[in-house]
Amino acid sequence: MKLGAAGRIEKPLLWLVITALSAAIFVADTVTDLEIAFAVLYVAVVLISVRTARPGAVMLVGAVCAVLTVVSYLLTRFGDPESGLANCGLSLLAIGATTYMALRIEAANIAARQAQAELAHMSRVMLVGELGTSIAHEVSQPLAAIAANGSAAIRWLGASPPNDGEARLALERIVEAAGRAGDVVGRVRNLAARTPSSQGPVDMAELVQETLALAQGEIRSSQIALRTELADDVPMVAGDRVQLQQVILNLVVNAIDAIKAGRADERDLLVSLSTDGEKITLSVRDSGVGLAPGSSDKVFDAFYSTKPGGMGVGLAISRSIVEAHGGAVYAAPNYPNGAVFGFTLPIREAKD
Repeated sequence: MKLGAAGRIEKPLLWLVITALSAAIFVADTVTDLEIAFAVLYVAVVLISVRTARPGAVMLVGAVCAVLTVVSYLLTRFGDPESGLANCGLSLLAIGATTYMALRIEAANIAARQAQAELAHMSRVMLVGELGTSIAHEVSQPLAAIAANGSAAIRWLGASPPNDGEARLALERIVEAAGRAGDVVGRVRNLAARTPSSQGPVDMAELVQETLALAQGEIRSSQIALRTELADDVPMVAGDRVQLQQVILNLVVNAIDAIKAGRADERDLLVSLSTDGEKITLSVRDSGVGLAPGSSDKVFDAFYSTKPGGMGVGLAISRSIVEAHGGAVYAAPNYPNGAVFGFTLPIREAKD
């Protein structure tokens, strides 16, 4: 099954349920000889249509239900006409009110999703800001190499006779350094860009390496010993690459901050990735100051922060992202000192 097929299957099944239920209600409302507002059951159809997450679809289903109610009333040949008219009017009122409330609920959901996306983007920008100095250093190194090799190329070409071979090597080093600088800028741009959420196959091992490359300057300048244990058999997961990278980077940056606040002689950071066949587990272990007693259940709450001046939104956003991907976050003490933060994601069959 290709990635995204679940969504493509879910929607047709949803529409099949809506169609079948509407047809059943229409037939029952038309042939029954009971003088009851049977068409009020169309309210359930309208509520089911909310799962499409499309206001236009909700309006369409509400309109169709209203039309079926009127057609059923016109086709009914038995019973008291006045009672039938009253039941038809009651059903139309219930369908209209339900459709209106469903539209209001969906509008609120859309606004909430947009606000969450804005908050997540703000958190990513803040993460990039925290790494600003080390990122600038990562860019300045290849730029310095470009300048040095450019000067060398000019000297080799200005020699008598010109040394084309050495000049060519210097130019090749310039191209290589420019590529390294471009990679750093590209990773920062991809993380900080305001892009709509998109689902696709994600290679978590590759994503971990890219994320650590972003934080490499900060890790090196903080004199932290970084180790990685990335299993070779981790399959692709279904998810939003940028959002998952945000979660990993947030855990890594928090670990760096905790290590810097801890003992200077123990600065270890371990990032591991494994799978048990049903889920993948990513953990970030640090030798920092650790978790306060009883705080493991609070660290992912909104506006709870152990950092001086911290906003307490990074881990809360990370939890919402992971849970939206069907996973779970966790935090625990790391022995003999420090803490371990991580998350699990379900393995979904994903193919390009």
